[in-house]
Amino acid sequence: MPTFDYTSVGFYTFDCLVRPVTQIPPGGDTYFVDELTLAVSGAAGSAAIVAAKHGLKVQAVSGVGYDDMGDWVLSKLAHFGVDTANVERCDGFTTSSSVVTTRPDGARPALHKRGATAGFYVNDDQIDRVLDTKILHVGGVGLMDRMDQGRNAEILSEARARGCTTTLDVFASTQDDLSKITPLLKNTDFFMPSEEEAKALSGLEDYEDIAAFLLDQGVGAVILTLGPDGAMYRDRDGTEIDIPAYAIDVVCTCGCGDCFNGGFATGLHLGRDLTDCIRLGQAASAQNATGLGSQAGVTDLENTLSFMRTTPTK
Repeated sequence: MPTFDYTSVGFYTFDCLVRPVTQIPPGGDTYFVDELTLAVSGAAGSAAIVAAKHGLKVQAVSGVGYDDMGDWVLSKLAHFGVDTANVERCDGFTTSSSVVTTRPDGARPALHKRGATAGFYVNDDQIDRVLDTKILHVGGVGLMDRMDQGRNAEILSEARARGCTTTLDVFASTQDDLSKITPLLKNTDFFMPSEEEAKALSGLEDYEDIAAFLLDQGVGAVILTLGPDGAMYRDRDGTEIDIPAYAIDVVCTCGCGDCFNGGFATGLHLGRDLTDCIRLGQAASAQNATGLGSQAGVTDLENTLSFMRTTPTK
């Protein structure tokens, strides 16, 4: 049996989140806000913490700087029981960090300082430990400057050869990022971009066209997270699953897609069917949106399952 249930590789960021924010104060003025909090976020970071809260044995693989933010990220991951032996302290890099200005409607424009996510690298002597896992997740392709130069593709290929289930998420802003994603898809079981990311990568608008385009690149299955419109699953076998979103009062949407990754992995680990796996992802995402800060509303698996049973859908 593998040592880890879930290994989450990639984008871990230190976030400072405030709400509500409608505009930046002019000049040197000060506006008062109702809430301010700190969180470990990112397509790999939020996923790791959600999975750990759900009881999975989780390993983080990433980079942080030699700074206070890096100290805090490592401390917070350890608090949730996430193994950090393969989180590299990167010389010459600060910790990837954001200030998230949450709008009253839950939208979350952010100011991001790129950091050690771009600087870490998984060496050959780390591979056996990194891949000693049931599920391998790579999250934040597009921000991992060193890993995006072919190393993510090598790791996913080796993970597939060793029998790991593989999942993938991105940080995509333009169609130019597609060249970083395409080599990964043939060794990815589940690709889980947001609707905005999928549109940016494909240059397409119609969701069915987007899913078909991505499946043509060799991925096993595509899950588009559609925010308030739910989630859409398409795979190479022709399976189609469309699930509405949970009806909730949104506080902050920061990290919702990232939390979906961890919830979906929980379902895979538990051996749930695909619909339940997607539902678990949506439940983690929806709970996240009920509070400020990534994973804010996620506490443990029992509460997530209760949320699934008792929360209506749209």
